[in-house]
Amino acid sequence: MDDFELPGVPDAFQRLWTPHRLAYVKNGEQVTGTHDCPFCEAPSRSNEQSLIVYRGELAYVVLNLFPYNPGHLLVCPYRHVPDYTDLTVAETAEFAALTQQAMRVLRAVANSSGFNLGMNQGVTGGAGIAAHLHQHIVPRWGGDGNFLPIIAGTKAITQTLGDVREQVANAWNTVE
Repeated sequence: MDDFELPGVPDAFQRLWTPHRLAYVKNGEQVTGTHDCPFCEAPSRSNEQSLIVYRGELAYVVLNLFPYNPGHLLVCPYRHVPDYTDLTVAETAEFAALTQQAMRVLRAVANSSGFNLGMNQGVTGGAGIAAHLHQHIVPRWGGDGNFLPIIAGTKAITQTLGDVREQVANAWNTVE
């Protein structure tokens, strides 16, 4: 055995290698226009088919098809715009009001004790669909994180998307 070592300085970071994400990094799977945009297509279908829980005048709320947790919602403007600064004052107000109502509803139907809210702006900001603005509302509970996503590459989702959509949609106009 020789003394050969690969270059590099050890540090305190653990590495989670995710080569499947390279398509996003290289812009290989990015939506570019309205013709291939799921957020533009969703409102043309039924609420059940598109997983829409509420339709506003300028924006709508939809379940994330690949949720981090049950009840992971997205607020989307109907208009195909990429950046938060592209919203009109009226769109911004409705966007914010829908986010607040989504949090109230998730607290009522799922007993969420916390939330992660976020908008990834642009490809370099981590947006999976950078061409159409959307905000994530991820409900959180004590102990909802565990070893499965890291060790097994698996996320345990305790309800079907259809069941969650029905619960949230039914409660939307009744929760204050």
